[in-house]
Amino acid sequence: MTRDDDRTGEETRGERPAPVDLQAFAVQLRRMNGEVNRLVHAFAASQGLHPTDVQALAAVLDADEPMTPGRLREHLGLTSGAVTACVDRLERAGHIRRSRESSDRRVVHLHYEPGARATARAFFRPLADASEAATARFTPEELDVALRFLTALNEELAGGSENGPPRH
Repeated sequence: MTRDDDRTGEETRGERPAPVDLQAFAVQLRRMNGEVNRLVHAFAASQGLHPTDVQALAAVLDADEPMTPGRLREHLGLTSGAVTACVDRLERAGHIRRSRESSDRRVVHLHYEPGARATARAFFRPLADASEAATARFTPEELDVALRFLTALNEELAGGSENGPPRH
């Protein structure tokens, strides 16, 4: 019997079946989230920061364009005052710097300082090593599927689709 012969009526109409064990996905995602949170909290404590400050650093690092306090507020779901306090802490700790680089001097851009980036890279090296060891267990095709899954899941969680939960 071929894989096509094994499909149900729903599958042949273009609908995908539910994963065989959604609970197993949930358990592994919670475990991974817990391990990453453990590292984030340890990094925050080592730098005298709040865990939210580390989320802000990640947002600045991952931004496709220069991050602004307003975009950071939207990304983190914080008030303007809370973002100002967060940016102040990050700047005092030497992790970011503010600049006014546009013709509109009211626009403030946030930049991750190179020295702070090196500090974070060194602290999170075990995560990078674990990721490298885990990826070595899979083919490029399997990793492509895993990346597509994680991307789709993040889009759903961020409300990037009609059915996704709203971002808080």
